[in-house]
Amino acid sequence: MNGMSKIVKVTACILIIPGIVFGLYIIMHGHLTPGGGFQGGAVIATISALFIIAYADEIRGVLDKDILSLMESMALIAFISLAFLGLSTTFFHNFLVNGGGLFGNPVSGINPGDLNTGGVIPLMNLAVGLEVYSALSLIVVVMYFGSKQEVLEDVN
Repeated sequence: MNGMSKIVKVTACILIIPGIVFGLYIIMHGHLTPGGGFQGGAVIATISALFIIAYADEIRGVLDKDILSLMESMALIAFISLAFLGLSTTFFHNFLVNGGGLFGNPVSGINPGDLNTGGVIPLMNLAVGLEVYSALSLIVVVMYFGSKQEVLEDVN
């Protein structure tokens, strides 16, 4: 089996960087526009699925279900940790907003669209994006290589 055609492989290589950048854009602008961690993670997982399908024979040994599962768990721990960090006021309290610093620029009136005004929301979006990316990629890896395993078992 020779795998996918050159057209599919070249298209996957062309789309990987713009796809990841677009997914990260959706994740980071989630507190300003429709979108966020789930949608951006799904976009990045779609690009990951395209790359897995296009280069499955070449990267079969590189993909590890345990690493994707670990990434998913770490993202969930990061999300819950951010929720507990605001517990001095309330659970999920946005403790970084209006405090200055990287994510806490104060806003009076309508938000002009600055990324650094969301407080912990962009950090939570990153955690959700990583979790969704790793979970959906894990599903694709298990489904794709599981179906290939059944075919190999039927041949033998």
